[in-house]
Amino acid sequence: MNSTEIDYVTIRFSGDSGDGMQLTGTQFSNTSAMMGNDLSTFPDFPAEIRAPQGTIAGISGFQVNFGAVDIFTHGDEPHALVAMNPAALKANLADIKLGGTIIVNNDAFTELNLKKAGYTSDPLESDEMTKYKLVKANLTSQTIEALKDIDIDKKSKSRCKNFYALGMTYFIYTRDMKPTLKWIEQKFAKYPDLVKANSIALKTGYNFAETIEVINEPYIIKPAAIEPGTYRQINGNTATAWGLMCAAEKAELELFLGSYPITPATDILHELAKFKHLGVKTFQAEDEIAGICSAIGASFSGDLGLTTSSGPGIALKGEALNLAIMLEIPLVVVNVQRGGPSTGLPTKTEQSDLLQALGGRNGDSPMIIVAAKSPSDSFHMAYEAARLSIEHMTPCMLLTDGYIANGSEPWKLPNTDTDYRKIKVQRASESEIVDGKYLPYLRDAKTLVRKWAIPGMKGFEHRVGGLEKQVDTGNVCYEPANHETMTHIRRDKVQNVQNNIPKQEVNGKESGDILLITWGGTYGACHSAMHTLIAEGKNVSHMHISYINPMPSNVGTIINGFKKVIVAELNCGQMKDVINARFNCNASGYNKVQGLPFKIAEIKGMINRELEQL
Repeated sequence: MNSTEIDYVTIRFSGDSGDGMQLTGTQFSNTSAMMGNDLSTFPDFPAEIRAPQGTIAGISGFQVNFGAVDIFTHGDEPHALVAMNPAALKANLADIKLGGTIIVNNDAFTELNLKKAGYTSDPLESDEMTKYKLVKANLTSQTIEALKDIDIDKKSKSRCKNFYALGMTYFIYTRDMKPTLKWIEQKFAKYPDLVKANSIALKTGYNFAETIEVINEPYIIKPAAIEPGTYRQINGNTATAWGLMCAAEKAELELFLGSYPITPATDILHELAKFKHLGVKTFQAEDEIAGICSAIGASFSGDLGLTTSSGPGIALKGEALNLAIMLEIPLVVVNVQRGGPSTGLPTKTEQSDLLQALGGRNGDSPMIIVAAKSPSDSFHMAYEAARLSIEHMTPCMLLTDGYIANGSEPWKLPNTDTDYRKIKVQRASESEIVDGKYLPYLRDAKTLVRKWAIPGMKGFEHRVGGLEKQVDTGNVCYEPANHETMTHIRRDKVQNVQNNIPKQEVNGKESGDILLITWGGTYGACHSAMHTLIAEGKNVSHMHISYINPMPSNVGTIINGFKKVIVAELNCGQMKDVINARFNCNASGYNKVQGLPFKIAEIKGMINRELEQL
């Protein structure tokens, strides 16, 4: 059989939460990564824990964009959809590229399931489906038939249908089954019948697709030309956890996480809990306040304190965050943003916590703010958050989001011996003892950083608490002039971080018609769109900001080089307002608050419309 070579493919798996779509998508992604493709994934979970089976509310999806070219997003319009029931078809059909392939589990298109999905007639017989290449496969019954000789119950046989569907996609896109077969053997090593059942289901699905010639020519996606090195597939939460461990090792500190479970941040707690043998201590607290207070206690006692949450939890941590700011101790706060306000959209992505991070506390209480741009970048920015917090003796918040946290991509393992330097821990010393008295708030004249004295250091006892500190002595002080002085010191100390971060880079020229500014998880779609537009000769550039407070010192200079500035973000314009307040550049916003990332086509269309109006 002949084959067709293509540069990239986007495929989406969708079904009930119990249909194993996350597992199916993960196996497809891992196999593609092992075959040398670059890729990006987007798992999409239902918000309801036990949504009614067969309904749109209960749909779980997994999209992967993989190819022989550089991949920065999970893809715009999927070229293929695997729909395990009518609800999955209805929830996703509008997104599928016209002419794309749709594989449906025909067994699930019963009268009851059609009704649950809101259909009044069978959509597979409608004219709409003529726009696609429809493959109706009896995934459930064919899987059960293929496993008829295996001694497991019918329900267990039925649950193997996701591997049957996976096998079909492996044929269509010429994927190697060996990595998945090896995974099955390892996963179900204690259950030989399940090893056999899932393996047979995978192979049978592959053979079925080949037999019915589901496509005329299977697609070939060659390995991507990526930088040599050792790679692994990693998601944002795992990368964040590892980056923090790297920072703790580079600072020669033990890492303590005090956290309360919350979607989509909980997996950072799960990941760090695996590393007790490396000195990592994790505490699942009874609430958000206890989580951060325990982390503050750990930092006060000399560990690297860490707390993780999402927007609703950060709101509860506000008072304790201010305590850490007043104490001037290291503390890393990870905010994995999700749709808000209130409980909002727990499983959907958003960037709406920026203003909360910058000023969501009482009083003038500045803190360092950084943001990751992708799953793999979460490692580096987690390290940076810890480095800056330790070296400047003040809390730092790392912003990621649900898209980054759950998405995954290939990550080149760094050489931590050369790529990441030691982090300087500034312990208190005799230089802070003046006339026989320890001055805990005596500072470095250049950085305004005070030294770190921990319990057990004889002669370095000092007062703690949230009341205003007197200059140098740290005693409680209510004097108006002292309060103003200390407020300015805390502000200036954070601003001095500007001398300890890289200069801002620009994709494209440093002057031109349009500058697109982004931050956080919008990077992938915007970078891809702008890279294409720049290659087309458009006079546009892209500036992605990772260091938010303070920003690099050259940001204002870059902004002044463009006729028009546009800020694209998944909120109603928070970074746009910050940019305008700081640089008075009359930036406009391009915003989306649907719980979904930007599409490349959305950004390209917007920029082209703006260019026409110049």
